[in-house]
Formats: sequence, structure tokens, C-alpha cells
Amino acid sequence: KEKREEKGKRFTTRKRVKQAAIGVFTRQLATMITSGLPLVQSLDALSQQLEDGNLRAIIRDVKRKIEEGVRFADALRDYLKCFDELYVNLVLAGEEGGTLDAVLVRITSYIEKTEKLKKKVKSALIYPASIITVAIAVVMVLLVFVIPVFEGMFSSFGRALPAPTQIVIDLSTFVKSTIHFMIAGVIVGAFLLRRYYKTQVGAKQLDRLILRVPVIGLLLKKASLARVTRTLATLLSSGVSILESLIIVAKTAGNKVIEEALLTARVHISEGRSISDPLRESGVFPPMVVQMIQVGESTGALDNMLNKIADFYED
Repeated sequence: KEKREEKGKRFTTRKRVKQAAIGVFTRQLATMITSGLPLVQSLDALSQQLEDGNLRAIIRDVKRKIEEGVRFADALRDYLKCFDELYVNLVLAGEEGGTLDAVLVRITSYIEKTEKLKKKVKSALIYPASIITVAIAVVMVLLVFVIPVFEGMFSSFGRALPAPTQIVIDLSTFVKSTIHFMIAGVIVGAFLLRRYYKTQVGAKQLDRLILRVPVIGLLLKKASLARVTRTLATLLSSGVSILESLIIVAKTAGNKVIEEALLTARVHISEGRSISDPLRESGVFPPMVVQMIQVGESTGALDNMLNKIADFYED
């Protein structure tokens, strides 16, 4: 019997698709192309067996465009929510160099390592975040519901309370009378902070502040450096030029301070300087990273050295 589409589900080509699903699709496509299957035939087979309904719809659309004469990279460019600039530019380099299968394998490896790193960072941050959240919730419950009960009991003694006890009771009274304003203040503050972060100046200032936060700032900086070096290594090893690579890499940094340092380095490189000098002058990249990049430039193995830096920071 003909298998019917999932009931009640309507799939669209405009929704964002999870990177894990993109990684699986790319791995399967690379295997098919390496085995000698034509691109259109490979896409046709995958469009019928992918689990993600939205990705299936996108692949069918991409296949149709290729059959109409559009290049694979150009067809993917219409779905940047799904296939980002990095993905599209790597596919373009693979098509032009005749190494599409090898490039797809590199993309798969990159996606898998990036997703693994994201999970590591999230798991590292979940514990302290949950502890802080529970601590705040417990303190608020104590101040709003528990302390007032003791306040009535203490007042019946008819004697002055010790200073620490009186401070806690006063704090409880203050929180009870202002709890609505506090909640409203948090919501409005979060909204304004989000709006401010969307501005160029705000994003730069807040990202610089985040990097200075003890422990968490260092963790996020290492994660960003791992992502930047891994992305740059993947682009360079696939044949994308250094100037074009730095534009794409800057967008994946996830931090405006690091993004600005990379774009400044790109300007200096276009003027004939090496990549390591402007990175050193930025003060954002650790000396070890700059030295390894310098060695990679000198030996002509920059992509290999960048992968080693990424491995180090991921660990």
C-alpha cells in the first residue's frame, strides 16, 4: 500500500532544520556520490527517506531546481535557514574543484564536531544555571511564604528580636510588598537588554562583558575559538580563499569582539600582511593560538594547524 504522509502535518521549505539532520543528510549524500551515483538521483533517493519532513521538502525543491539547470550551490543558497553561508560556499568550492564528495565528507565532520562541542558547552552550563535558579526560587519562597509565619510567632513574644532575625523579617516584608514590581522589572529589563544586544554597540559591549565573567567567560571564549579555528580549517582545506573564508568565519564566531578581530585581520591580510600579526595585535586570541597559526603559515600547513588548535580547545 502507498505510505501516506504523516496525518495533520504540513511541511514547508521555509522552516529552520536541526543541524543534526543536516549532518545525517550530508553524510548520506557524500556516500552516494562517492559510490558513483549522479547528484540528482542521490537527492531523489534521499528526499524519499529523510526523517525530517521539512528537510525532505527542501531537498525535493533543490532537486527540481538542479533538473532545471541551476547549480547545486546556487539551489542551496535559496535555503540559508537550513544551509548556511559556510555550507553553500564549501559546496561551491567542491563543485568548482571537482571534489564535491570529499567536501561533503568535510562538511559532515565539521557539523558533527560542532554539534558535539555545543552539547559539551550546554552540559557544562546546565548544572550551575540550574543550581542558581533553584537557589533563587527557594529563597523567594522562604521570604514570601515561610518567614511571615515566623514573624507572627515572634511578635507574640513581646520582645525585641536579634538584629539578624529582624533584618530577615524586614527583607521578607519588602519582597512581599514589591514582588509584582520585581517580576515586572525583570521582564522589562530582559526585553530592553535583548533590544540593546541587537544593536551593533550593545552587542559589542555585552559580548566583551561576557568574556570577562569568571569561569563562564573563559568557557565561552574557548568554545568560540574552537568553532572559529575549525570553520576556518574546513574552508581553507576545501579551497575557499582566505579573504572569503574570514568573512564566513566571522559570522560563526558567536561573539562580536572575536568577529571584529577577524574582520580587522581580513583588512590587514588584503593589504599584504600575514594573518598572525593582526590577530596578535587584537589581544583577543591567546599567544598559543597566534604562534601555532604563525607556524602553520610558515610551513604551508595552516589548515592542519587550525584543526589542531580546534581539537585542543574542544578538549
